[in-house]
Amino acid sequence: MRSPSIIKKEAMELLVNALGVIETEVFITELQRVRFDYTEWQRDYFDKKYTLDTFMQKAVQYSREHPFEQQ
Repeated sequence: MRSPSIIKKEAMELLVNALGVIETEVFITELQRVRFDYTEWQRDYFDKKYTLDTFMQKAVQYSREHPFEQQ
């Protein structure tokens, strides 16, 4: 598993590439300002998007396409 600092760096790069610098700042500021429960949001998001079977199928597919390589 990668270190938290590498994950944060890559996440910031993804946000900036997808949203731009200003909207990334707005997003981060909003997360800090509003009481945000990621676990609750994630449950709500995935419950609406996937059934358990669909989620499992996508997880298996991802695992096949991205095999774990110990570093």
